[in-house]
Amino acid sequence: MNTALVHDYLNQRGGAERVFAHFARAWPAAPVYTALYDERAVGDLVPPERVRTSFLQRFPLRDKLFRTYAPFYPRAIESFDLSAFDLVVSSTTAWAKGVVFRPDAVHVCYINTVSRFVFDEARYVGGFGLSTLARPLIRRLAAWDVRAAQRPTRFIANSRNVAERVRRWYGRDADVLPCPVDVDRFTPGAGEGNYYVVVSRLLPYKRIDLAIDACALAGATLHIAGTGPDEKRLKRRALGTNTVFHGSIDDAARNALVGGARAAILPGEEDFGLVPLEAAAAGRPTIAYGAGGALETIAENETGAFFREPAPRALADAIRAFDPAKYDPARLRAHAEQFRPERFVARLRAIVDDTLNARASQRRAPAG
Repeated sequence: MNTALVHDYLNQRGGAERVFAHFARAWPAAPVYTALYDERAVGDLVPPERVRTSFLQRFPLRDKLFRTYAPFYPRAIESFDLSAFDLVVSSTTAWAKGVVFRPDAVHVCYINTVSRFVFDEARYVGGFGLSTLARPLIRRLAAWDVRAAQRPTRFIANSRNVAERVRRWYGRDADVLPCPVDVDRFTPGAGEGNYYVVVSRLLPYKRIDLAIDACALAGATLHIAGTGPDEKRLKRRALGTNTVFHGSIDDAARNALVGGARAAILPGEEDFGLVPLEAAAAGRPTIAYGAGGALETIAENETGAFFREPAPRALADAIRAFDPAKYDPARLRAHAEQFRPERFVARLRAIVDDTLNARASQRRAPAG
């Protein structure tokens, strides 16, 4: 069966890209369509010979300005010619669900979240430094997004949290398949460092500012791994605190940094909550804001603890009360093992096969 894979863009390295790498391995002969691609960032995850990019690949300064290209992504995604393919499997946080495919083909879309400019317009506009004059544009993109969400044959959400958003904002049902965790990238650490760690893209909605403020209030040292457009603001905020920025780090450094921490901190509301599972694979618990996907990936008092109010003082209180000795690294690792990639791929392929069989049955059914 002729199969195509689609992802929003592959020009940065984060959880969504690591998840998509398992799609690429599950369908090794399928070409990969994406708006933008950077071999330096993800060449080991998706090799360049498989990739087909859009006209945005020719745009200037695409490494730094790709988020400002938002008005062009619908056209870029819709420009892909997928007429030769019987099956399209996409992974998206915003755009890939909008690809156009043959009426008799099947499109299964793995959705990491409903687009943030649909359900969280105020923070999306403000968080990226956009003027309120941009709101009409954002609303046009949101209207396109809701229309595009009617195209996939079937949705698979990465959490119950996202499945509920898909139902609320798109009026569609979604299967639930938790993200895979690359547990073999981690070895359990003993948490011997006297610090906490945040591993994240540096984006406003991630609420890393809250972690900086809370650790300052609690007199704790915070290490931050990741890059993003909020980096300068966060570094200014961290002046005078015990905060260390590591930027982008490789897997070995990430394993060592997380494994040495008293705990990981997840300060914002996440769609799924991959970091707590990666921390668990490294034998460390997580202190997380008690909302969203973290409620599905953390077992309270077994693999982590929650703070309930999105405020620095609430997180600082949780840090002061936190006792890492309560958490068994072997139990944490066993929790993460439940999300191994092999299980994810087997379930993903089973849902895709079920969708194909259902479509074939519809074709065979007599008219009337």
